[in-house]
Amino acid sequence: MDWGSELWDQYDTIEKHTQSGLDLVEKYVKFVKERTEIEQNYAKQLRNMTKKYLPKRGSKEEQECRFTNHQAFQDILNEMNDYAGQREVIAENMMIKICLELTKHLQELKQERKTHLSEAKKAQQSLECSFKQMENVSKRFEREWREAERAAQNAEKTDQDINATKADVEKAKQVAHMRAHTAEECKNEYASQLQKYNKEQNQFYYSQIPQIFNKLQDLDERRIRCLAEGYSMFAETEKQVMPIIGKCLEGITKAATNTDQKSDSLAVIEQHKSGFDRPGDVEFEDYSQGINRTSSDSSLSTPKGPLDLLGKNKNKLRLFGKKNKPAITEDFAHLPPEQRRKKLQQKMDEIGKELQKEQDQSEALVKMKDVYEKNPQMGNPESLAPQITQTAQNMERLRGELAKYEVRLTPVVRFSASTSSRTQCVGFNGSLFASAVVAGGGWRTDNANCEAGDPDSSQAIYAEFDEFDEDEMDVPIGQCTALYSFPGSSEGTISMQEGEVLSVVEEDKGDGWTRVRRPNGDEGYIPTSYVKITLPK
Repeated sequence: MDWGSELWDQYDTIEKHTQSGLDLVEKYVKFVKERTEIEQNYAKQLRNMTKKYLPKRGSKEEQECRFTNHQAFQDILNEMNDYAGQREVIAENMMIKICLELTKHLQELKQERKTHLSEAKKAQQSLECSFKQMENVSKRFEREWREAERAAQNAEKTDQDINATKADVEKAKQVAHMRAHTAEECKNEYASQLQKYNKEQNQFYYSQIPQIFNKLQDLDERRIRCLAEGYSMFAETEKQVMPIIGKCLEGITKAATNTDQKSDSLAVIEQHKSGFDRPGDVEFEDYSQGINRTSSDSSLSTPKGPLDLLGKNKNKLRLFGKKNKPAITEDFAHLPPEQRRKKLQQKMDEIGKELQKEQDQSEALVKMKDVYEKNPQMGNPESLAPQITQTAQNMERLRGELAKYEVRLTPVVRFSASTSSRTQCVGFNGSLFASAVVAGGGWRTDNANCEAGDPDSSQAIYAEFDEFDEDEMDVPIGQCTALYSFPGSSEGTISMQEGEVLSVVEEDKGDGWTRVRRPNGDEGYIPTSYVKITLPK
């Protein structure tokens, strides 16, 4: 059996096996890289999609987020944005914990494998070189031994030859002896070289090659272990983000459950109700009697409704359809009463916030000026004078705007309150119906729990600010301090100065007005936002 060829067949098998293992690692790294690119592209597409459908600031879509179904869609987009972030985390972890780590181990394994194979080659070359030396010595020993035999035969032949001289015999014997001595030296050298080769061959087959094979086996086992860790990390990377992804999906489910059709319907009603009263019944005109009605009589007999207030065409009844939009004015006169009231109140709230901001800035400047006056090394008090003056001018301007919108709001509040009281109970053929959208009620009319004929139920508290009966004065329920001055020029209101203390007779009912009384007994309504109210516990 040729042990050499068998050994090198095994060597070639091990070399191919280790190379195929390294190739598998490279394939897995490429697979993970492609998966990482897919995750990155998926996350990028999700982010672009959410960015596309998220409403921009100040847009109409953002204003519609007050409705639960719109807000739910926005919440879903936000959750999808977070979901995209988790896909990016998966891609990043796969790239760092799998691709980079395996690539690093792969380079180390390749270098180590190359070293072990190089050691095997060197050992093989060393053994082959020793074998060639032994073979050369063996051939020389064979050649010298044959020469010695021929020299001995020649000396024996010369010695038996009667014609040969003594000198020829001695010379032949001397040559034979020299050849024999040379052959003996070659024999000893061959024996030594043979012993050396056998020792190297034994070390090669029993020590060097087994050690190299063991190293290659350990290398392949470490490769398999690293690859198994990469397989496990592939799943662990997904598992780590599963709780957060689950929360994102729960958020989407929660957004779906938070939608409320009733709430959205009420929000639409609250946003678009006009505050107009319903039109009265059209009276029967008996043309057979030949009575000619004047235009003034006709106008008196038929109450004007929202169609008349909006400019209804007498010859064409037009309830729905496109109409020319009125010009937008500063006082929002182009809007229906209820929407106009909301816009004015919103404008007053914005001005109030700006005014409060200017007041805070003014107080801060005054305190800073006092600090500068007490500690001149910190700054010059006169340097703050322009800012204080500018702040005072801004406050005065804002107070003027606030008073201007207050005057505009007062008649709108009266109209809305009176319309609300008139449309609260409407009798028709013995049935009672609540007001619809035009009067601020709802999309459908429902039976109301009102008593027909009760004059108090149809009278609004703030429809008009009437004079109060001094004999039936209410007991004050608290006090308030005026934050701003109020002229009180409208009927039913009362003027006040900044810092004035008044008694609260009746709290704000939601219309922005509070009923107060002076120490001298004068009563009236003032804007709630103009005072700081203190009620006893």
